[in-house]
Amino acid sequence: MEPLHEEKLKKLEEKANEIRQAIIRMLVEAGSGHSAGSLGMADILAAFYFHILNHRPSEPHWPERDRLVLSNGHICPALYAVLAFAGYFPLEELGTLRKINSRLQGHPHRGSLPGIETTSGPLGCGLSQAIGMALAARLDRKKYRIYCLMSDGEQQEGNIWEAVMFAAKYRLSNLTAVIDRNNIQIDGFTENVMPLEPLREKYEAFNWQVIEIDGHNMRELVDAVNEAVAIFEKPTVIIAHTIPGKGVDFMENKFEWHGKPPNKEEAKKALEELRTLGRRIKSEHQ
Repeated sequence: MEPLHEEKLKKLEEKANEIRQAIIRMLVEAGSGHSAGSLGMADILAAFYFHILNHRPSEPHWPERDRLVLSNGHICPALYAVLAFAGYFPLEELGTLRKINSRLQGHPHRGSLPGIETTSGPLGCGLSQAIGMALAARLDRKKYRIYCLMSDGEQQEGNIWEAVMFAAKYRLSNLTAVIDRNNIQIDGFTENVMPLEPLREKYEAFNWQVIEIDGHNMRELVDAVNEAVAIFEKPTVIIAHTIPGKGVDFMENKFEWHGKPPNKEEAKKALEELRTLGRRIKSEHQ
């Protein structure tokens, strides 16, 4: 992976802001969808698709591509937006989110849209899917890597921990999981619904390498991924601490926005705030 120079960092931050604006426009047009997690993961997805992943948007089934599995499929507006900006399909199609006959379904569906590696919906399944890909890559002696994005709420699912044990047993070092540690889920804060802490120690006890980062700091994410690539004896999980609703003040850290779209007035306010943020990003890097 090439170094993350200042000019590239500026471009990534600008792209993440564009993705957030697209998310707002998609959600208000659809009248349904998940705001908080989608906005919170924009930085991570921008860094993956515009810096980290080895992939070819013009050749979505390229055999040597890295695979990114979105386990928390409800934040697919963020994934759809980044795929469109990366060139997998036209940007204009983002306006069809959740509409009849749209390829942009409420959860990602493999085969409907270029760049979607797995069908996701029920939480807790993505890590097992990613493990299957990682094991297949090892058996086929392939060098591509598998990344699995998960929510923190789905760490409450029992099948996650079955998958965690399996990956550790087979030392799947070509697998890197990223947990969106935003501390919310649809019914409230994770530590009130079903406490997850000490999350780091749990993964370490299952023999995973654990790295904790600020999920909005792209340098930290790139450094963490590089560290994961250098580890050969175990899988790695990156616990990315994020702000749900990032970039939109009235949404940030409010669990009520987990599965709620903005109305027209809220969308207008959100877009104004994000455009202001975009101008600030440009000026800070000049």
